Order: sequence, then C-alpha cells, then structure tokens
Amino acid sequence: MSKINIVNNIRRLRFESDEMTQQVLAEKAGATRQTIHHIEKGKYSPSLELAFRIAHVFNTPLEGVFQYKLEEQ
Repeated sequence: MSKINIVNNIRRLRFESDEMTQQVLAEKAGATRQTIHHIEKGKYSPSLELAFRIAHVFNTPLEGVFQYKLEEQ
C-alpha cells in the first residue's frame, strides 16, 4: 500500500514575497503562526479551506503551494 505525503512550497513562496514572515502569512490566512510553522515543516496537513486561503495569499493555484507524493511501503 502507498502512503501519501503532502509537501509544500510555503517557505520559498514567503521569501519570494518580500521575505514574508510566518506571522504575517498567518494573519493574512487566518491561522496562527504555530500552525503555519507546522504546515511548512510538514508536521501538519492543513484543512482544505486553510490550504486555499494560503494559496490565495500568494495569488497562486493550490497546486503551486501544495503537492502530494506517493511513497511505496
């Protein structure tokens, strides 16, 4: 059976957006800085709603922020 890992480009996108801090992203997306930190590090997968809000902050499609990778077990 395969395992799905969600990966993201949040760190890169923040730095391409005038080095936006996690706190600023959190405020714009309606989340906490800790939530953004955990999502960015891959320790937490956001709800679909939060994922869309984060993508909206960066003015990019959802797939530009989040991707999934299948890992064979």
